[in-house]
Amino acid sequence: MQKNNSLFSDEYFMQLALYQAEIAMEKGEIPVGAVVVCQNTIIAKAHNQTELLQDVTAHAEMLALTAAANTLGAKYLRDCTLYVTLEPCIMCGGALYWSQIGKIVIGAMDDKRGCSKVSPKIYHPKTQIITGVLQEVCEAMLKSFFKKLR
Repeated sequence: MQKNNSLFSDEYFMQLALYQAEIAMEKGEIPVGAVVVCQNTIIAKAHNQTELLQDVTAHAEMLALTAAANTLGAKYLRDCTLYVTLEPCIMCGGALYWSQIGKIVIGAMDDKRGCSKVSPKIYHPKTQIITGVLQEVCEAMLKSFFKKLR
């Protein structure tokens, strides 16, 4: 676990999520990264691993939530913040609801599969949502990845 002080901002933690997304991209995965922070401590970090694990549920958010719950020894993440480079899908949105995570910080929005398109109220009512943090960088990474596929 990495200790941090209050000088670190949403942009700082999103940079760490972007680093996770870069790892995913290097492995041929859709470049999505996630970091969970609790009381200024990074308790989990993950990137997409659906291809590696041959598991459609192995999204960065799902892996980070599981790791965070294991670290804390608790299923509820009320005092935690998830930093994620791409808006969660409906599956991840549902898991975030059940975790009761305190805050979600999103880089790029997903106009095709983002959970806000399907169910704008999917997150827990007490969860604070912040969007657009390092949005341009997050979007550029995704566009670059998909351009190479085509």
